Amino acid sequence: MTELGGFAAGGRPVGPGGRQTDEQDDLQRRSAPTIDTARYREVLGHFATGVAVVTTADDDGPAGFTCQAFNALSLEPALVVFAPSRMSLTWPRIETTRVFCGNILSESQEALGRVFATKSDRKFEGVGWRPGTTGSPILHDALAWVECRLEVAHDGGDHLVAIGRVLDMGVGKGHPLVFYRGGFGRFEA
Repeated sequence: MTELGGFAAGGRPVGPGGRQTDEQDDLQRRSAPTIDTARYREVLGHFATGVAVVTTADDDGPAGFTCQAFNALSLEPALVVFAPSRMSLTWPRIETTRVFCGNILSESQEALGRVFATKSDRKFEGVGWRPGTTGSPILHDALAWVECRLEVAHDGGDHLVAIGRVLDMGVGKGHPLVFYRGGFGRFEA
């Protein structure tokens, strides 16, 4: 159990010390009627997003996953928000290291977006990267990157809503990789 809480038997989220939080109670009480998940994906698929690979590194090496739900949250203090799946193999490592890097992919990095969306334990094979100030991988040729310290994570249904404090950042060159209606694309301004 960490200060973020964890999960009870059966995967039910719990707060620090194993207590269910008021926020989790409220989320469950307010649950909406059953929604057709295929229709939900179709409708929200019309919202174009950027594509990021969220990375960390520990004694077992680098880890990462593709994430469309990565955004700026606050300017003061500088915070980002992302939503890892509860099934993510990388999330427990981020939770342990307490640091991560959001690598915003360029249009030339579609293949990376696809590789990091898998459960493979060889995602970093042949991938160029350098350790950032936190040790988290900064991917070569990323359009931009944001290194952060994990501040907190909240219940988000089958995902978590994680908030990170920005520690360092940088910008590369190129145009963004975009995800729209279930596929990758490019953006022209």
